[in-house]
Amino acid sequence: MDELIFSTLNQLSTLILLGIIAFSLFTLSKGADILVDQAVGLSHRWGVPKMIIGATIVSLGTTLPEVTVSVIAAINGNPDLALGNAIGSIIADTGLILGLAALVGKLPVDKGIIEHQGRLQVMAGVLLAVVSLPFFSKGPEGRITQWMGFIFIGLLILYIIATIRWGKESNGEESAPAVEEDSPLILQLIKLVLGIALVIVSSKILIPSVEITALRVGIPQSVIAATLVAFGTSLPELITAITAVKKGHGELAVGNIIGADILNVLFVIGSSAAVTKGGLLVPTEFYKLQIPTMLIILFAFRYFAKNQDDSISKPEGGFLVGMYFIYLILNYVWI
Repeated sequence: MDELIFSTLNQLSTLILLGIIAFSLFTLSKGADILVDQAVGLSHRWGVPKMIIGATIVSLGTTLPEVTVSVIAAINGNPDLALGNAIGSIIADTGLILGLAALVGKLPVDKGIIEHQGRLQVMAGVLLAVVSLPFFSKGPEGRITQWMGFIFIGLLILYIIATIRWGKESNGEESAPAVEEDSPLILQLIKLVLGIALVIVSSKILIPSVEITALRVGIPQSVIAATLVAFGTSLPELITAITAVKKGHGELAVGNIIGADILNVLFVIGSSAAVTKGGLLVPTEFYKLQIPTMLIILFAFRYFAKNQDDSISKPEGGFLVGMYFIYLILNYVWI
């Protein structure tokens, strides 16, 4: 599908591509607006904290690009791409996206929810690091086996059910009047799906359009691969997070990223491993940079989220963004 989109766009003139880029940016922002508004509406309707809605329903939607890319990569015999996409997305989500969201506006955190969801976020990262160790496979490289993939999917189902149930019971935030009190539930759900679809489809068209345009104006392929392509699958989370913060729903952004991190382990890696008999091979290079960086950023975010001011400050956001860019640089200088 991605190759079809790329080849189709590649036949168009640069002027038309610029128009497609502008239109994609417009639909991307509109989709994010719809997604955030409906997620907040469902939060009020169900009496579930916005952070919980972000960590489940919104995260499932915005994580679909990572799932698609990784599963197809695994089926096509590129397990390192599948694993790298998932780990790279965790690093980008927690470092770049949460960091930028904190720099753009207030990023509040609910201590009770952070204690519960944040612990699951770190546990998911540690679980991934542990099962990736060569200790669990025969040979110098680690392997996430097919049966482990099925276990991850089982844990995913339990996570979603338990989180929504826990969110209702915890009553972490006071109920507010529904955004669309008279709107039928089915209409809100349709609008939510529409918002998610607009964000994902717009991202799928925007990234190759920018990539082709960049190639035509002389930007090196290596630079494009290290920035636009790697950044592409995390674009839905970024736009959703920035939109949520600007609308005053920063907790939805935090919940979305926490949920996305958990889903990148249980959903993305779980599905990718489950569809391949040989599982996912873990390259030895991942133990030097990718996995350690993932753990450092996850623990840093958890530390910041437990501060006394109930929010991620701008200096803390700057630290997370800085960590992300150091990671990008080390990918090229650390061989």
